[in-house]
Amino acid sequence: MVDVLPSTAVRLLARVARAQRDGRIPSVVAGVFRDGALAWSGARGAVPGRESGHPAVDVQYRLGSISKTVTAIAVLRLRDEGLVSLTDRLEQHLPGTPLGERTLAELLTHLGGLASETPVPWWERIPGGDLAELGLSDAEAVLPAGRRFHYSNLGFGLLGTMVARLRGAAWIDVVTAEVLQPLGMTRTTARPSGVAAQGWARHPWADVLQPEPEYDAGDLAPAGQLWATAADLSALGRFLLGDTGSVLSPDTVEEMVTPFDGDSRDAGWSSYGLGVQVSHAGGVTLVGHGGSMPGFLAGLWVDRSAQAGALVLANVTQGLDHSITRDLLATLAECEPHVGDEWVPAEPPVPLSLLGPWYWGPAPFVLKALPGGLLALDAIGPSGRESRFGPHPTIEGAWIGLDAYYAGETLRFSENSFNLSSFIFTREPYDPAAPVPGGVSDAGWTV
Repeated sequence: MVDVLPSTAVRLLARVARAQRDGRIPSVVAGVFRDGALAWSGARGAVPGRESGHPAVDVQYRLGSISKTVTAIAVLRLRDEGLVSLTDRLEQHLPGTPLGERTLAELLTHLGGLASETPVPWWERIPGGDLAELGLSDAEAVLPAGRRFHYSNLGFGLLGTMVARLRGAAWIDVVTAEVLQPLGMTRTTARPSGVAAQGWARHPWADVLQPEPEYDAGDLAPAGQLWATAADLSALGRFLLGDTGSVLSPDTVEEMVTPFDGDSRDAGWSSYGLGVQVSHAGGVTLVGHGGSMPGFLAGLWVDRSAQAGALVLANVTQGLDHSITRDLLATLAECEPHVGDEWVPAEPPVPLSLLGPWYWGPAPFVLKALPGGLLALDAIGPSGRESRFGPHPTIEGAWIGLDAYYAGETLRFSENSFNLSSFIFTREPYDPAAPVPGGVSDAGWTV
């Protein structure tokens, strides 16, 4: 492990101290991780039960919706084993609900149109039961499926219940055996275990506290039940950075963190992948999840390009500045910038004669080779329809769009042009020798 410099540690701790003081939070634990381990952790406040009274990376806090990421991993393991497909309807694996027409992909990305909560009272503050006790009906389908993002705790409760049915074991037993233990998250449990922080609500107008209740959420547990330490949460963050072990393949993790909408070339956007949130701001894309339950707030975010991440755990219902994780990562990047790999020459993935300027009609573009055997099509001048491309998985000699406008579209080269989603790119603007749709005027370019 490479610890941060003392000067960096001071700035990181100062940010945590400000969050705890300004938010009037009983305790806050935060950390940054890189190079496969926690590089720094800091805390403010107090947790009864600790010998020193101060919170530390071995104290449990409730994760809230970060639990959804763990549930999504369990679903993707089923998919990778061939037991389910993300296009399957929920009814195929969890029959009997009035919401069974939604696909697994729609539930994982919050595109199922399901109600955000259950029809029972505030489920996070009362003992939970099984699916039958929720009293679900058609009324929980509040929007048409696949039309728009609508965050749904209910959807992840259904996914977790499906995981339990298919594995023939309780959801917590499945994720413990298949996700938590392989990642070394031995202090992550469904209920508080060992030294754990009490959840508090603080009065909005006075410096007084009130304890929040904590119960087993039943079949809603997959949406927000887990408790974990900062040390364990950093292991989940390192998983999102690519340290996947035997839990999921790197390709599946890449699929997880790919946003279902939002153009990665835009200056700022936020979206959702498969059980993870994805946001882009200030030129940095972060992947992770926030979490909240009565008495607790949490955040876990990673910068995959810099191979670094940050986490925060707090025992308060409301008051945490949610920008803290982004600020911790920005401080780390400023004080100790990520040193990337050295540039080395590499054989281009296509002949050099295919690289360089191309034209879509009169609009100029440039096709470039990228590290890792990829291609990039970039506009020259004002931004246009741009994307990166990788080798097509099934069409020899063809390429497939990886992001932005041409994601999923096929690029095929011919003698003096290339076809991209029926658009013909040529070496000269409207080259008459190329198969330009509609042809090119015999008059050519005139004044």
